[in-house]
Amino acid sequence: MIKVEFLQSDNQLIGFEASGHSMSAPHGEDLICAFVSSACLMAANTVTEILKLRADAKAADGYLLLKISENPISAQDTLQGLRLHLSELQKDYPQNINVIISEV
Repeated sequence: MIKVEFLQSDNQLIGFEASGHSMSAPHGEDLICAFVSSACLMAANTVTEILKLRADAKAADGYLLLKISENPISAQDTLQGLRLHLSELQKDYPQNINVIISEV
């Protein structure tokens, strides 16, 4: 299962951590993993490359972390959009995606 944990502080999203695999198809053919990976990478790239916010960003197979270290209010639309997108995917694929929000 893919777990996406949105990190929240003072009612603002400050990042997310996505990990796991949906296991809905063989590696390289899993469309659910591709949906989630693409959306998360677009959000992370928007925050770091377009908005130019300082953030801790790490990526590996089945793992992506983005934690904004300055001015997270600038990224609220991007992060809220990602949360909404992944929450809607979770409705369609509840066995494969779990979206949660954690206070940090």
